[in-house]
Amino acid sequence: MNLDKKQMHRFRSGDLTLAYLDEGPREGAPILLIHGFASTAHVNWVYPGWVKTLTEAGYRAIALDNRGHGESDKPHDPSAYTASIMAGDGLALLDHLEIEKAHVFGYSMGARNSAFFAHHAPERVKRLVLGGLAAGLVKGVGDWTPIADALLADSIDDVTHARGRMFRAFAEQTKSDRKALAACITSREELKPEQLSRLTMPVLVGVGTKDDIAGSPEELVAMLPNARGVDIPNRDHMLAVGDKVFKAAVLKFLAEEGSV
Repeated sequence: MNLDKKQMHRFRSGDLTLAYLDEGPREGAPILLIHGFASTAHVNWVYPGWVKTLTEAGYRAIALDNRGHGESDKPHDPSAYTASIMAGDGLALLDHLEIEKAHVFGYSMGARNSAFFAHHAPERVKRLVLGGLAAGLVKGVGDWTPIADALLADSIDDVTHARGRMFRAFAEQTKSDRKALAACITSREELKPEQLSRLTMPVLVGVGTKDDIAGSPEELVAMLPNARGVDIPNRDHMLAVGDKVFKAAVLKFLAEEGSV
């Protein structure tokens, strides 16, 4: 695991200032990386080796800290965290960098935001990678109220809900603003099955075989016009993101577009 801290840049999206990484050759095909809930660009993409893997393959890796996360602004109003609004942050970043079209790759909540990005602006997406989220994109992923309660509890010792305790520990590990995360997690939005018809670009859906959050990858692949799935063997939701099988599948999938 590479724990080197990379330089963050800043841009404006609406009223907020958000942070992002921009690594790799400027002439390389850009890939926008959108991290998951309670994570950061570094935790999701740098430390598990994704930025290194992608830039060494010739891609320009662009990873933002989502609003409410990392070094970006952190509103405490749940209305600031709809998937459509957060997808707009990705579009604003591409506009800021004057990038017309990019590959888009999101994990977990980032996959949801990436799917909304592709729905609202399909002409801006070359290929779409959805990791850690499958049928849950349209069916939802359960009641997240216990997660919000866990984040707002006075102490992690007061949290008995297993998944809530997991996310509370992760938030503490990443030194997150727990009020912002609680606001983010209470704002849920799913795509409708009929809306998936707009996602005509090639899509890769990657889910760990032990992931009990994402939902069925087979179901989501069947709903998309041009998608295929990859099983990430023996990995749960937290560990699948950096898996070597996933990395190899994504590189192969992106390479089908042609020269980077």
